[in-house]
Amino acid sequence: MEAIVVGATGATGKDLVNLLLKDTDFEKVSIFVRRDVSISDDKLNINIIDFDNTKQWKELVKGDVLFSCLGTTLKAAGSKKAQWKIDYDYQFEFAKAAKKNGVANYILVSSASASSKSPFFYSKMKGQLEESIKELGFEKTIILNPPLLERKNSKRTGEVWGLKTLKFLNSFGILKSQKPLSTENLAKAMVKTLKNMNNGIHHVKP
Repeated sequence: MEAIVVGATGATGKDLVNLLLKDTDFEKVSIFVRRDVSISDDKLNINIIDFDNTKQWKELVKGDVLFSCLGTTLKAAGSKKAQWKIDYDYQFEFAKAAKKNGVANYILVSSASASSKSPFFYSKMKGQLEESIKELGFEKTIILNPPLLERKNSKRTGEVWGLKTLKFLNSFGILKSQKPLSTENLAKAMVKTLKNMNNGIHHVKP
């Protein structure tokens, strides 16, 4: 198979790319990034692009599966408009290009709270992206709705404290269903569901 990865420089994306490069089922891994990355592998194809310039890259989104794990925080983006562009617009434009180019499978990392009817900006944005993706009609669409993610060496203060609090509660048997998930295990779930699930639309809580 030939894999395409958007969001390859994020915590989940890095773990996913490393996993795909070691997986003999994948003979080529194409990533789309803003700047060069310090990864070297015969299977890896690095596309350095301007995400806003769709004409530059839309014809290059070709393969068997598109893994989309692009995302940012409101603080990092600077505004809701900027976060929407990264979390919704960029991912949806890549999905549309992939569909047009005959990519059969699409794997999206969403959020446990995603709902197009949510009154909260982040959850509503994620939910609306899910609905838009499903309407594109890939042969296989897998949407992962993970709990709070545990990123290696995370510098997100809110996330770090959230993880500490949740782990503390978990130690007393509280909120066990919301146990944090490492980005490495999320990446493994993305690949596993691709290989094991039939065509159609699937929501997965890893």
